[in-house]
Amino acid sequence: MSNFRIALNFEDGVTRFITCGAQEKVLDAAFRQRINLPMDCSDGVCGTCKCKAESGTYDLGDDFIDEALTQDEAGQGLVLTCQMKPTSDCVISIPVPSTACKTGMAKFGGSVAAVRPFHDAAYELELAVAEDTPAFLPGQYVNIGVPGSGQHRSYSFSSHSGEQRMTFLIKHVPGGLMSSWLAEAQPGAALEMTGPLGSFYLRPVTRPLLFLAGGTGLAPFLAMLETLARQGCSQPVHMLYGVTRDEDLVMVDRLEAYAQRIPGFSFATCVAQADTAHPRQGYVTDHLEPQALHNGNVDVYLCGPPPMVDAVQKHFKAAGITPASFHYEKFSANVAAVPA
Repeated sequence: MSNFRIALNFEDGVTRFITCGAQEKVLDAAFRQRINLPMDCSDGVCGTCKCKAESGTYDLGDDFIDEALTQDEAGQGLVLTCQMKPTSDCVISIPVPSTACKTGMAKFGGSVAAVRPFHDAAYELELAVAEDTPAFLPGQYVNIGVPGSGQHRSYSFSSHSGEQRMTFLIKHVPGGLMSSWLAEAQPGAALEMTGPLGSFYLRPVTRPLLFLAGGTGLAPFLAMLETLARQGCSQPVHMLYGVTRDEDLVMVDRLEAYAQRIPGFSFATCVAQADTAHPRQGYVTDHLEPQALHNGNVDVYLCGPPPMVDAVQKHFKAAGITPASFHYEKFSANVAAVPA
């Protein structure tokens, strides 16, 4: 019997993966793996187990009543997990926190394989992890404990799920807790992580994509691009990657490699500082070409600092453009507190 991988994305951002047999109902598979999804009757009558299938194919059968799930709801991707039998890998949004289902963030470890600095702008952290490390959706993040501090920092995966190497692009923050640790980190040093987390992840590609990255917000897009390269993508994908200083523009060679691997992928970079030598000065919103917006028939993904997210939203409103979907992740640098 074939087993499918089902990602359960909970309301609090926690994602847990389960396996589900081809003739097994998702609710039963989750319960078998000690995750108690919402349910009452388990017979397709009450609608308590209603969730949203974000991607994948499945069979709902006809053994449920209209009061539990209407045809209109089913057409919008709503499912009853007590009736849903997957026919492929799926992502399901669960409308309750993970704690309500007697589960939570997975905990796992890794060891430092390499730390690669990019001037004073960023580090790429590469970790060696075990084969049974939890999977993640491209675009999600994880909490990494900073050894000896009792604190953690959150970083997006920049690598592909399922590998025995994980990578993260981490902004260099002078005096920052993680930055200070990375500056001295030795190969083999152990790190503890919890996750994956986040509702910012790549959905099924059915129309053109526009990726907007600010600084180290490039990280989740590297994971998304690797997924698109491996799966194949027939839609056009354009990325705008904006930074503050010339020195902050990192991993452009990685984007050039993806432009060779993904037929419809193109990208442009820009630098905000006034005295830049870069050919495109300004912010991402200064270089948003109308053709990249496809008159609104586009799925937009944005990862950057809060002012960038706000500026892009205002730009869309001023231009009278409403994207088919708009997914974003705001982040801010973690700066260690200075003792009084």
